[in-house]
Order: sequence, then structure tokens, then C-alpha cells
Amino acid sequence: MAGPVPPAPRLNPRLAPHQVIVRPLLTEKGMHRATRHNAYSFEVVTSATKADVRHAVEELFNVKVERVAVQNRLGKTRRSRMRRTTARPWKKAIVTLKPDFKINLF
Repeated sequence: MAGPVPPAPRLNPRLAPHQVIVRPLLTEKGMHRATRHNAYSFEVVTSATKADVRHAVEELFNVKVERVAVQNRLGKTRRSRMRRTTARPWKKAIVTLKPDFKINLF
């Protein structure tokens, strides 16, 4: 007899879809990805998972997501007079859409 069935993965219960995405990243590299590979970049909340990002993008933009890649970015080191500080770390999500869908960011 097999052991107990593991529970299904849950979305982050405290984050609504509009709370997951902080802002779209409109960079030259990001625009190249969007036009050539149908992939869009977003800054997301650091506690968001890939499933949270997928659900948020599908619900906010009415599209179907093919895959999600996530990067944890370190804050840059800054220097001012005698002090060294760092900018806050953040999370970046690259969302690839299915071929029939597009997001109009402008």
C-alpha cells in the first residue's frame, strides 16, 4: 500500500494577482525578447513563486502562459563618501506566452 498522497501545490494565499507584479521591465533587451520570443519581463514580489506569477499574468492580462523563469537579483553596491550600502535585492520573472497571445504594454 502506498503512503499518503502529498497535497497539491498551493498559491501564496496572502497575495492577490495585482500584488504579485510590481512593474513591467521595459528595457531594450526586454523589448527584443517580447518581439522575437514572445517573452515579457516583470519585477515581482520576492515572496512570489512561479505559480503565483503564472496565475497573476494570466488573470491580469487575459493570456495563456507557456513557461515562467525567475531570477533573484542582488542589490548593487553603492558608495557615498565613507559608506558602502547596497540597493535592495529584487526578483525578476520572465514570462513566455503561448504563440497566439501578446501583451500590449504601451
